[in-house]
Amino acid sequence: MTITVNGRDYPVHEAQGEMRLIQFIREDLDLTGVKNACDIGACGACTLLVDEQPMRICTTRVKDVAGHRVLTIEGLRGDGGGLHPLQQAFIDAGAIQCGFCTPGMVLTAHALLLHHARPSRAEIRRAIYTNLCRCTGYQQIVDAIEAAAVCYEQIPHGIPETLNPRP
Repeated sequence: MTITVNGRDYPVHEAQGEMRLIQFIREDLDLTGVKNACDIGACGACTLLVDEQPMRICTTRVKDVAGHRVLTIEGLRGDGGGLHPLQQAFIDAGAIQCGFCTPGMVLTAHALLLHHARPSRAEIRRAIYTNLCRCTGYQQIVDAIEAAAVCYEQIPHGIPETLNPRP
């Protein structure tokens, strides 16, 4: 069994297949951007993209995503390996405070913008509705996503153009 994370294939042995994906990502792959908060898939802190769709991974097993493409916040990079335009928009709009929700929020927004490059503010709010943030009040997050949307009109559809595997 193999899992593809940030463009890199990882072999998974049978025991790892039964692990929760969040544990595998954080502990075995040392990708700690994803956060574990509620442990029941309700808050969105553990959101990653699986085949360009947001997925809560605190209750997902590794074997459930074998053969699929997983994108973590570490895999979302801009040109030259720097910040992705969406990440920069979050900084510029003041959409990051404590940062706990940020990786899941950014990846949820990335999925939205990959499939709908110019969403309305209402569509943005619907997309991030289940990603909980206790700090920003969501206004700055919506502003950031709206500002980043312009960049997505120039990105060809699909994750490979926005992803650089970790060295």
